[in-house]
Amino acid sequence: MAEEKENVQEPVENTPEVNETPVANEPVATVPADDFDWDSYEAGDVLGAGASKEELAKMYDETLSTISEKEVIEGEVIALTKREVVINIGFKSDGIVSRNEFRYNPELKVGDKVEVYVESQEDKKGQLVLSHKKARALRSWDRVNEALDNDEVIKGYIKCRTKGGMIVDVFGIEAFLPGSQIDVKPIRDYDMYVGKTMEFKVVKINPEFKNVVVSHKALIEAELEQQKKDIISKLEKGQVLEGTVKNITSYGVFIDLGGVDGLIHITDLSWGRVTHPEEIVQLDQKLNVVILDFDDEKKRIALGLKQLTSHPWDSLDSELKVGDVVKGKVVVMADYGAFVEIAPGVEGLIHVSEMSWSQHLRSAQDFLKVGDDVEAMVLTLDRDERKMSLGIKQLKADPWEKIEDVYAVGTKHKAYVRNFTNFGVFVEIEEGIDGLIHISDLSWTKKIKHPAEFTAIGDEIDVVVLEIDKENRRLSLGHKQLEENPWDVFETIFTVDSVHEGTIVDIFDKGAVIALQYGVEGFATPRHLVKEDGAQAKVEEKLDFKVIEFNKAAKRIILSHSRIFEDVQKDEEVAAKKAQTKATKKGVKKLNDNLEKTTLGDISELAALKDQLEADEKSSKE
Repeated sequence: MAEEKENVQEPVENTPEVNETPVANEPVATVPADDFDWDSYEAGDVLGAGASKEELAKMYDETLSTISEKEVIEGEVIALTKREVVINIGFKSDGIVSRNEFRYNPELKVGDKVEVYVESQEDKKGQLVLSHKKARALRSWDRVNEALDNDEVIKGYIKCRTKGGMIVDVFGIEAFLPGSQIDVKPIRDYDMYVGKTMEFKVVKINPEFKNVVVSHKALIEAELEQQKKDIISKLEKGQVLEGTVKNITSYGVFIDLGGVDGLIHITDLSWGRVTHPEEIVQLDQKLNVVILDFDDEKKRIALGLKQLTSHPWDSLDSELKVGDVVKGKVVVMADYGAFVEIAPGVEGLIHVSEMSWSQHLRSAQDFLKVGDDVEAMVLTLDRDERKMSLGIKQLKADPWEKIEDVYAVGTKHKAYVRNFTNFGVFVEIEEGIDGLIHISDLSWTKKIKHPAEFTAIGDEIDVVVLEIDKENRRLSLGHKQLEENPWDVFETIFTVDSVHEGTIVDIFDKGAVIALQYGVEGFATPRHLVKEDGAQAKVEEKLDFKVIEFNKAAKRIILSHSRIFEDVQKDEEVAAKKAQTKATKKGVKKLNDNLEKTTLGDISELAALKDQLEADEKSSKE
């Protein structure tokens, strides 16, 4: 019996032609067939019909497929190891392919049909050389285009991250998976997808640049759309649902309600002020929300979180009333005022006009900033409208109550320039006490067109109180009144027809401004700027000027340079005429004396000469 067993096993071990490349870990059959003819076998007739070993080999070869090198054929996976995949293509030997070429398909199993490229029927070791990667590459573009045309779901292997998304191996082609197409929800960790095999749809192909874009999101959107419709159809306003924080933005929080997203606007997170939603919620946090509104068509759902708690105004101290002093913190600043939170969700507005007794324009930022702790008085309180106005100046005494005692008319003070207008300067003597210096009250002597020529904002200036208007909270102030009126003295110096040296400081169409002694200025029209040689005077030229008009009330001095030499010429002409007149009179007298001594024949000639002299005398007088 033992001898028979040895004989049964021996043919199996000595016939490598049956399977030249035994499959790893596959057991070899050792049980003899019941109808095997051992006698024929010993005689060399294996099939028992007189067939020789050569005939048997020929018959075996006929059962094998005819393959050619450099072609793509389909094979069957018959074994798997950690490093290799054994594939049967119907050839006399099986091919072995690296497991790395199947990274995109981790679910590969024995019996799967795969395409392989025949690189060589037999290498140096007599091994069939196959490549799955090359087979995929040869068929890749055809397969990709088919998948796009047929809207087919394909598998791909995510190789690595890239800018804006991932690189996916699809049929051996490196396709691009945008970050927005990985999932319907925002992705926070892209690296978790690297090395995974997922299902995709081809959404775009650019044959010119060999670009392929795939999407995983497209596979689940259709299903989610149906889920959204089902969920929205069951929604009701006021309904409370549990959700998960999916995304946080500066304007609100997106909540996943189990297939459909809703938005909690930042104003609906808390009754109090919220700078950023991250102050209230965190990513992946589960919380209850209430449905405020929804739109079936646009599939928008408005949610609220603060609505699940009572409004803080409802729990505000019932004893609080106008005139009470409250404490709070500045939460928001605006140019017109500051919002102060006196309790979570309860705010009051301090208008800028209630921050100081001062009347000149200021911004609220000059007094307060966000985060300041303040005390304020309740000025108005409307519990129905949930509004409150506050004031901080009311905590100080009103400086205008005793204005007449502290800042009486005629008293002198120091003030600070706060603002300009075309007609004057607004100054502040102390907080709450403002006054106006009219432009005409800045200087006795200078002609000021704008206050900026005289002083600057922020400068200290001495003032004297000219007038008090307590009812309208106005002070009229003066600066020039701190000195005696120099025009009383100027009246005795710059008399009409007096001559003074001056410098032309400015020339314009109507005339020129001339700087005189003692800081006073005069004015001359263009015709009074003509010099003796006929040339026109120029700026910065120093000349003598005659005063032709002095007006103390209007603080005006009219000057003339031309009048100086014009008056001299006139005086000379007058003197010449006087001398001629005197000579004429003397000649007439002499003639009269001679008339008495003349004869009658000379009378007519002398009378004519007399008439001529009298006419000359008359014309000289004219």
